Amino acid sequence: MTESFLAPKIVIINTRAANVHSVDKALRKVGANPVITSDPEELASADAAVLPGVGASDAVMTALNSLRLTDPVKQFAASGRPLLCICIGLQVLFNSSEEGDLPGLGLVQGSVKLIPPGMKDKLGNKMKVPHIGWNEVHFTHGETERNPIFRGIPQGSHFYFVHSYRCVPDEQSEVAATANYGVEVCAAVVRRNVIGTQFHPEKSGSIGLQIYKNFFNLCFSTKNNENQPMAN
Repeated sequence: MTESFLAPKIVIINTRAANVHSVDKALRKVGANPVITSDPEELASADAAVLPGVGASDAVMTALNSLRLTDPVKQFAASGRPLLCICIGLQVLFNSSEEGDLPGLGLVQGSVKLIPPGMKDKLGNKMKVPHIGWNEVHFTHGETERNPIFRGIPQGSHFYFVHSYRCVPDEQSEVAATANYGVEVCAAVVRRNVIGTQFHPEKSGSIGLQIYKNFFNLCFSTKNNENQPMAN
């Protein structure tokens, strides 16, 4: 008897303040068939979701509020289904940001702070803010202890960043990866089923596609009731 498997329904939340088409293209390259939507009911019926964001945290929160997506995103996260948040999508997971006045989603306890100006690299060169370009990422857990989305990614892999603010979780155990930009930058966060990256996997070449492939595999396993641990 042949087993049948169900493909997961992955939605990309369209706040109109995000590079949704780049994320859509990346997910399709790894075999997913995502749906771009601003519809709360579409989100509620999904098996997994991606919340990308660019620009400013207030712009993303304003969009979520006006589209009546704020509570549905919180409910989705509480349901245990995989939620991947990218760049500003990561930052709005937190309680507050120095960048704006609106509260964040509060799904991760902590705040978002400006990268201190005037920081210097190892050679004494002044580092510019915003942090734009490739940077090494170091995972805080070994290969087998990591969240499945980060497995198979070598320590020190380079990912593409574009940001002026850095996330500061209250719980250090929720920091899944870091980068250095004169000051330690939280590059990724994991809190149960909620995963966030400060870098852009969709702009990070083949190593970024591996993260989307891992995310798709995690969604597939979750959809088909496999016992996939949501580790850090």
